[in-house]
Amino acid sequence: MKCNVAVVYMHDHLDGDLAREEMKQLQQHLSECPSCYTRYESLERTDALVRALPIEKAPDDLSARIMKSLPSRRRPAAWTSWVRRHPAVSAAAIFMVVMLSSFVSMWNQSQEFSVSGPDLEHVIIEGKNVIVPEGQKVSGNLTVVNGDVQVLGDLDGNLTVIDGHLTPLASTAHIAGEIKTIDRAVDWFWYKVSSFFGTLAYGS
Repeated sequence: MKCNVAVVYMHDHLDGDLAREEMKQLQQHLSECPSCYTRYESLERTDALVRALPIEKAPDDLSARIMKSLPSRRRPAAWTSWVRRHPAVSAAAIFMVVMLSSFVSMWNQSQEFSVSGPDLEHVIIEGKNVIVPEGQKVSGNLTVVNGDVQVLGDLDGNLTVIDGHLTPLASTAHIAGEIKTIDRAVDWFWYKVSSFFGTLAYGS
């Protein structure tokens, strides 16, 4: 038997886990190896000393003191409990907040002047002034962003003015569709939502 195996057997023997056959092998090795024998005697004395020490009984209130010293469990906030109880409403609310934030950001960042529509051939653009001339007919919807609009002729569609100004219609003016003036982020949001769902309805 090698010495390293003998050391393992020594500890197993002191713990009471060594089989009878292995005990015979250990005794044979100890009788032939003075170094392992000395080590075994040292381990045996240490084990005996530990076993002879008095066992101290823990105080009766030790468990209570330990539990008291632990950090208290934080109670979940009321809103988190509400979110868990109403997942569908919470998801819809989060969607609306994200959507509103996105559109407000877009509205704040969209400060450039622009004119859009299917028929701009007869529309006069002077700086940030958009004019539908008298005696001219513009077909389709007309959208003006960050500009002033003056209608003197005919507009066969809707007129939408975003963050701009619409001059009162002249007596010669005629607009076949709706007139929308959008000056605030909330209005911009609802305009985008209605346009989005209107597109879906039109596409279906």
